[in-house]
Amino acid sequence: MNKSVSVKVYHGYGHTHNLVVYGHVFKRRAKTKQVYSNNLFVNIIHLLKLFVLKPYPFITVRLKFLAQTIENKTEADGFFKFEWKAENDVDAGWHHVTVEAIDEQGNVLNSGEGKIYVPHITQYAFISDVDDTVMVSHSATVGRRLRELFIKNPHTRKTFPDAANHYQLLAISNTEVNQPNPFFYVSSSEWNLYDYLLETFKYNKLPDGAFLLNTLKRWKDLIKTGKTGHEGKLLRVMRILDAFPNQKFVFFGDNSQQDPHIYSMIAEKYPANIKAVYIRNIRPEREPETMGLLQKIEVQNVHTCLYKNSDEAILHSKSIGLIH
Repeated sequence: MNKSVSVKVYHGYGHTHNLVVYGHVFKRRAKTKQVYSNNLFVNIIHLLKLFVLKPYPFITVRLKFLAQTIENKTEADGFFKFEWKAENDVDAGWHHVTVEAIDEQGNVLNSGEGKIYVPHITQYAFISDVDDTVMVSHSATVGRRLRELFIKNPHTRKTFPDAANHYQLLAISNTEVNQPNPFFYVSSSEWNLYDYLLETFKYNKLPDGAFLLNTLKRWKDLIKTGKTGHEGKLLRVMRILDAFPNQKFVFFGDNSQQDPHIYSMIAEKYPANIKAVYIRNIRPEREPETMGLLQKIEVQNVHTCLYKNSDEAILHSKSIGLIH
């Protein structure tokens, strides 16, 4: 294997007729084994390393899934996306995939492993924002957001009290414990932070799920982290809805930025696919505007809940039968 080439495969999702998996191929990537330290400099150096990378553009990638093999090419930033139909029915649950990077002579330079989640058709699916919905991020102010990112590591990042409890109750509601309801975490953070977020969520006992993040940034753009793309976020959410036309969705967001707008646009377009919209009230001064948008959503026969603390949201979920 070529040590200088690495293949990163992110959690994918789908069903028999529409499976999706994303990833990146890098020519060079800084060694980034996280040390969970309270030392500010250790955390800063680790974070900087996540943004020190050289993507591998336009290289052939080969996906292996069960007995299928599919080829594709990476984009200019090393990003790849496979979207395919399985040859046979795929059971609900997690399934393994392998992606190989291939040179022009057909040699395998390196490979990466990934997982794809296939939900039961009867299950609810949950789409959640990350910053200021699950994790305390201060995303509306660049300085505070960067301070939170630099000073903390995945084991010291704070999540909101009871957020994990709420999500865990939703994950196992109306389903078998070994086949939890799917979670999709959609964030304006970049793919650079994938492992960081995965570890933060795992450490805080949030349900396993597929992350949909923003395009990679290089270290010189670090100051702009998380600052792009609410249009991008809307598209990522729409893609999930398109992949699961028969699933009922529940959305989680906050009113620090654009979530209420994004979710009201989607509720207008797909009212039959949405069971409820939850908005964490991070900016009380925006409450009247948020309430106006939630009322527009309720007109579409979609439940809404504006909440400050997760225990209020849990009570609401019980009242509409999301949690028994």
